[in-house]
Amino acid sequence: MRRWCPTGLPDVLVPPPAPPATSATTPSTLDQHSLNLFVTDAMGHDVNASLMATSWSTPSLFAIEFLRCTTFTRRGPSPVTSHTFRSGGTVPRRTLTVAIAVTALATPLAFFATSGTASAVPVPPRTPMTDFNHDGHADLAVAAPFGTVGGVEKAGYVSVVYGTASGPGTAGHQMISRATPGVPGDLQDTFAFGAQTLPGDLDGDSYTDLLVVGGGDSGEPTVLWGSKDGLTGQNTVLPYRYSEFALGDFNGDGKRDLVVNSVPNDDPDVSGMTIQYGPFTRDGKTRTQDSITTDDGSSGLRSFITGDLTGDGVDDIVTTHGFEEMQHEARFWKGSRTGVGHTAKALGTAYSGTVGDVDGDGYGDLITRDIGSVSEVIDDAPGSITIQYGGSTGPSSTRKKVITQATAGVPGASEAHDAFGASLSAGDVNGDGRAEVAVGVPGESLGAATGTGAVILLKGASKSAGGMTGKGALAYNQSTAGVPGVSESGDDFGRQVSLSDLNKDGKADLTATAPGEDGAFADSGALWNLYGSASGLTTTGAGTLSPVKLGAPEKDAQFGHTLGG
Repeated sequence: MRRWCPTGLPDVLVPPPAPPATSATTPSTLDQHSLNLFVTDAMGHDVNASLMATSWSTPSLFAIEFLRCTTFTRRGPSPVTSHTFRSGGTVPRRTLTVAIAVTALATPLAFFATSGTASAVPVPPRTPMTDFNHDGHADLAVAAPFGTVGGVEKAGYVSVVYGTASGPGTAGHQMISRATPGVPGDLQDTFAFGAQTLPGDLDGDSYTDLLVVGGGDSGEPTVLWGSKDGLTGQNTVLPYRYSEFALGDFNGDGKRDLVVNSVPNDDPDVSGMTIQYGPFTRDGKTRTQDSITTDDGSSGLRSFITGDLTGDGVDDIVTTHGFEEMQHEARFWKGSRTGVGHTAKALGTAYSGTVGDVDGDGYGDLITRDIGSVSEVIDDAPGSITIQYGGSTGPSSTRKKVITQATAGVPGASEAHDAFGASLSAGDVNGDGRAEVAVGVPGESLGAATGTGAVILLKGASKSAGGMTGKGALAYNQSTAGVPGVSESGDDFGRQVSLSDLNKDGKADLTATAPGEDGAFADSGALWNLYGSASGLTTTGAGTLSPVKLGAPEKDAQFGHTLGG
């Protein structure tokens, strides 16, 4: 599907920059006051453009130009277009109307303008679609890290499931492993290929790429590059190793950046992270990078949570920390147009998490799995999540909410081994402008069956209503009417969850995995898709995929151990 720039602009609400100091009758000039304009088409693809205020006649009237608009068509970029708009009065169609909200009317395009600093008009957090072949349909990368490949047990593989108009299907399925032509590495020396996966457009060509890391000594990061044919062609081993990594746009240039755990200056007495600013070249080189010391080494860096928590259109980083069996406080690092700052703000303890605007105020909120101060046996605990609401300075230390299965309205009971919050994902399931949160509870027991697992969907709620609570929460498992399968001990349903729009209806859909699901072999694994609607998740049309359906190895595969998409 082609990307394109608007030639006839719809009525769109976009906040203008503050005008320069001048009288109402004296014209003045504003020298290249730039804005970023993020255009998202109906498929969820980003179309990057730039806005620049070029002249002022009064503080309420100025002209703007589309200085750059990347279309990714075979015909080259669209022509430069210029439009003038006012901050008040009646304006014709095909102009930009100044207002204090960011929205699109009667159009498949959504426009988001930001100045790079927090303002009164926050920009909601945005997650790019995973689309390996750039056909406009969301794809999934499902890892089976313990699958047998070419007679090598536990070599592991990744199943690439391509999207269709009705959601992910079996057509075009790819099984990628160290045995796949073009993938670096020796199959015989491989262990748990796909133990970690991360999708994102690393080289800026509009195709989603996939970063894959194996387990043990086979942990070299491999980039599988996207193309019109999917994840094929040249693949790259990045020239370094790391155990934790995440993607985001940490300098607001519209390109994906990679943050990895590192040891700054090779100093064994400190821990840190390195931000590699994209785009990457096909030989794994990045444009520039910056290393930041996160602590003195007594509190190792354990994971990254990324997303825009300040409403400025730039992603931020939350790092979680611990040492041996102890979990320490997390830290917030603010992204900006010049990159990630070197000063952190302390948060409470957290193990992992996600970002989503659960109260619809335009600021991304931080949702974390909080295991307290001890991390030795995290899945033995009942589980708890904490929501820290975002604002112009990041996650609030006072406006926050703790939710467990003992919270009023949340289905089930808070019991040992439930692991409530083992996986988390945020997305707007019902299209009301507020994100729901899918909470994986893989240790949940149903009747006499233990560890069957479940997913609990927490409903987004407005700030005026107090934000997210347990009100309206629903539970889903294989015993739920309409969900395929049967709940059995050890299924691990909800080990991984993802909320993303799989069928292009503008509402987030749920993907949940159960790596312990039995097929012809024990622990072969499977995944389920439940679709969003105006009334929430529906089990009507719920689908399931497994190794046997995809023609992939089953034995001990643990399909769905990790999930990208």
